[in-house]
Amino acid sequence: MKILFGVLAVVIIAVLGFVHFFLPGIVESGTNVNLEHDPYEIRPEVQSFHDSLFIADLHSDSMLWKRDFLKESEVGHMDLPRLQTGNVALQVFSATTKSPAGQNYDSNETDTSDRITLLAVASLWPPETWNSIFERARYQLQRLKDIAEDSNGELVFIRDRQSFAEFVERRESGEKIVGGIYLIEGAHPIEGSVDKLDQLVDEGLAIAGFTHFFDNRLGGSLHGTSGAGLTEFGRAALARMDELGVIVDIAHASPQMVEDILAQTDRPVILSHGGMKGVCDFNRNLEDELMQRVAAAGGLIGIGYWEGAVCDVTPAGIVRSIRYAIDLLGARHVALGSDYDGATAVLIDTSELAILTQTMLDEGFTEEEIRLVMGENVKRFMLANLPEGA
Repeated sequence: MKILFGVLAVVIIAVLGFVHFFLPGIVESGTNVNLEHDPYEIRPEVQSFHDSLFIADLHSDSMLWKRDFLKESEVGHMDLPRLQTGNVALQVFSATTKSPAGQNYDSNETDTSDRITLLAVASLWPPETWNSIFERARYQLQRLKDIAEDSNGELVFIRDRQSFAEFVERRESGEKIVGGIYLIEGAHPIEGSVDKLDQLVDEGLAIAGFTHFFDNRLGGSLHGTSGAGLTEFGRAALARMDELGVIVDIAHASPQMVEDILAQTDRPVILSHGGMKGVCDFNRNLEDELMQRVAAAGGLIGIGYWEGAVCDVTPAGIVRSIRYAIDLLGARHVALGSDYDGATAVLIDTSELAILTQTMLDEGFTEEEIRLVMGENVKRFMLANLPEGA
């Protein structure tokens, strides 16, 4: 009997070790896919121009994954060394706290099974995160801050307008630092409590989406079942975000919710990651007319790199969507929103962004248009709209 219990203990330990040390990496390898392609050949003059840009990306889900973000990896789309290679100055890091098993663009029930629970357990996140989406948001926020703390100053956590202005000054003086801003992908982790929104802001939240793949207490998702606009609580949360200076992200929001947000707030919003329906007629993208209204209110549209956003994931396909967005919305309202490490398959990881610069030049973009889209628009927007801070 003792031998049996000993063997059973060894098996349990082996299974737990596999789940913790290997399963998250195996899952990510099949989830955040780098599609095979020949190396991109960047002309020297293009590389020099690319290296002069202030580059910003409005969305990645990298804080979900167990790998060491400070070391270059062959898994996933982004880490600090690859951000540095790609000359990225500013990265917005999203916290995904609940995601349905199907994660389809057409219709998801609110109470569908949740993949993040399994990931949190397998990755040995703190036990309080296993059953609390609020604690998952706090954990990913703290993880970003801890990574910045451990980076020897190479990654700078940005929480407000003042810290961003200081970061920009350092970056423009020649320091090759990378800034990180924190976003929640959907506001369901505040669990119907404005006080929990306040707590996240106190801890460093700067940008908040309203929905993700399902309807929640704030209103309807682009991929939910109701098509609803803002609920009463959604309106209260938006009012509090306006008071706190939290930037609103309309990615994944239903068209009616976007309408309601634009009607209630006088502050510009962002769509952190998506595409243009006039180029990619897919149920991930809002109608052109609604995108024009977002831009007219001073907003920014982040163009993604995956099939659901642009249909054609080649550099030329991504640039085609950027060109369409510029022509429709104006160059000052278009940005990058990769959705890296967000269960996407891409042909460009963050170290390879120079191919976008080269493709835009080859397609006749002006240098001013490229500078704006690659990051100057985001810089200007953040300087004007991040929470004021202390």
